[in-house]
Amino acid sequence: MSDLAISTGLLDRALRRVTSLWRDMAGTAPVGAEADFAARMRACLEARGGEVSARSRAAGLAEAYLAADHGGRGDFLRALAAFDSDPEAVRAAWEKVAAATDPAERAAAKARLRRTLEPPRLRLLTQFTAIPDGVKFVVNLRADLLARVKGEPMLEALETDFRTLLAAWFDVGFLELRAIDWSSPASLLEKLVGYEAVHRIRTWRDLKNRLDSDRRCYAFFHPRMPEEPLIFVEVALVKGLADNVQALLDEKAPLQDPRKADTAIFYSINNCQRGLDGISFGNFLIKRVVALLSAEFGNLKAFATLSPIPGFRRWLDERIAAADVALINEEEALALRTALPPDLALPAPASDGAVVAPRPPAGETPVQTLARVLSRRIAAREEAVAKALDPLLLRACARYLLAESGRDAKRARDPVAHFHLSNGARVERLNPRGDVSEKGWRESAGMMVNYLYDPAKIEDYHEDYAGEGKRAASSAVRKLAKGFV
Repeated sequence: MSDLAISTGLLDRALRRVTSLWRDMAGTAPVGAEADFAARMRACLEARGGEVSARSRAAGLAEAYLAADHGGRGDFLRALAAFDSDPEAVRAAWEKVAAATDPAERAAAKARLRRTLEPPRLRLLTQFTAIPDGVKFVVNLRADLLARVKGEPMLEALETDFRTLLAAWFDVGFLELRAIDWSSPASLLEKLVGYEAVHRIRTWRDLKNRLDSDRRCYAFFHPRMPEEPLIFVEVALVKGLADNVQALLDEKAPLQDPRKADTAIFYSINNCQRGLDGISFGNFLIKRVVALLSAEFGNLKAFATLSPIPGFRRWLDERIAAADVALINEEEALALRTALPPDLALPAPASDGAVVAPRPPAGETPVQTLARVLSRRIAAREEAVAKALDPLLLRACARYLLAESGRDAKRARDPVAHFHLSNGARVERLNPRGDVSEKGWRESAGMMVNYLYDPAKIEDYHEDYAGEGKRAASSAVRKLAKGFV
């Protein structure tokens, strides 16, 4: 198999297997977009006929949802959202709380109020757990909801309930950490390929290389979704901080002895279930893996990432559009123009035919020179251009990671930076030309970063970032950021 661009075949087979089970459980109840979802949901909530009947109705409702088209699935979610708390019952329950005259009476009234506030749709969602792969069905249902929720208040309220319910179901205490290796079931390996979104797995040889003896892969699983990874991390056992992902993933590179490695590099972390967005267990995964690796390899001295910077290029383009003179000065622009190959350098011929220093297009500013170079992805191919460009990118990237924020001033603008800083890492080193792939150039101008996890400092760094927005970084990276003025 030369290319593992995963098709929908695996998912289709799983859905056919599960819906066949549901169809057997549900009998011959009609399915499809024309089904009266609200009536079906009401029947489920009324719970007539005992446990077997309840499971049958839940299976029929799930089958009806999967059989519906895009519009029908939206109708299903809106019908589900309508099963909210009864406002009159809530008002009456609150009045009993207000009228209570002693602590015991008030405590009982508050308990009744909490039960009254719980919307019936939560009970309905819980019923799905009684059918085969019901938990996975609820997770996928939320994934569909997340794609539709914006601008619809009823769906937004439903999403809040989903998130609360799934956060309880997927508490890290219920999760199992498992190693994935080349001997793992083929169906699991296929899912690993399909879920890998950071550095695409292109061939079976590529996959086998990532699961070799000098590599590790770990994933969290839920007992009710035993064949579905929730999140996984890929680790390389190397000497020193890795600075280039193409070199790290080179299938032709010699196999390393993990007992001689001094550094564990976390080079890819992937959330697998869209329906679990916002339910965080990535920090627990990293801490658990650090503990496992420390126990297995006493020679490991450092635990770090080789991470993408997916928002850097967008921010850089914004600064270029704003003509930010802090990006590049005249001297640096001249160095870039001098390094450019003839078709981009626009040399100015002298009167005697000799070629003198390159000149920019008429009226081109240093920032425009930078934009022209970045637009051609030339630094990924031309060593001289890269050497002239590296200092500019290092300085700007340090500023981006340590000082730039989004709507929340305490939160790093870059999502990957926010993830690792939240988990207690520090920005250790920036790596120009760390990812020279088309995606790496498009998203981060080739830059990558090492985040270091120091077991002795993880909690302190986490508290500093979570409480004050303070971003831990090495002195070298801080010095680079100060150079951006």
